[in-house]
Amino acid sequence: MGKVLVLYDTASGNTRKMAELVARGAESVPNTEVRLKSVEEATADDLLWCDGIAVGTPTNMGTISWRMKRWWDEVAGPVWNQVDGKIGCAFSSSGGWGGGAELACMTVLTILMNFGFLVFGVTDYVGKQFTLHYGAVLAGEPRSENEIASCQRLGQRLAQWVAVYMDGNRSAHPLQREGSS
Repeated sequence: MGKVLVLYDTASGNTRKMAELVARGAESVPNTEVRLKSVEEATADDLLWCDGIAVGTPTNMGTISWRMKRWWDEVAGPVWNQVDGKIGCAFSSSGGWGGGAELACMTVLTILMNFGFLVFGVTDYVGKQFTLHYGAVLAGEPRSENEIASCQRLGQRLAQWVAVYMDGNRSAHPLQREGSS
């Protein structure tokens, strides 16, 4: 069974709403167990437990929140060499479009890579001109169908990669075509 941790920080509640949708997307993949935790409640044991992690942060001045950075420094730091090879992705909410949410996602991905996580982007579109190459990014809370779909797709894709690479379930591959070998 794949284990996915959705770790988030939130100031206004927008990133928490995104996290809930990411978790829902991960739960849509059979045999996936999901933990949804804020940085205030998550522990290093949660990080050790998971096979894959989706990290969500508010965008603060084009980067991650101070609480998220502190979590990785102080809580996750001591298990740094014990999580190598797990799978990770990012999501972020900013105050407006062009507010740096993709930069915040790139910062999260950099942190994950420093811990040895294998990170990914999503190449498919959830709507016209709406994609999540670096992670799910929104201005404010998820409202539109495309915004909701982007969060759910990120969680779904994470759980699919966990199923493929951690559980050996090749049929969970998101690009698997019927009839192909």
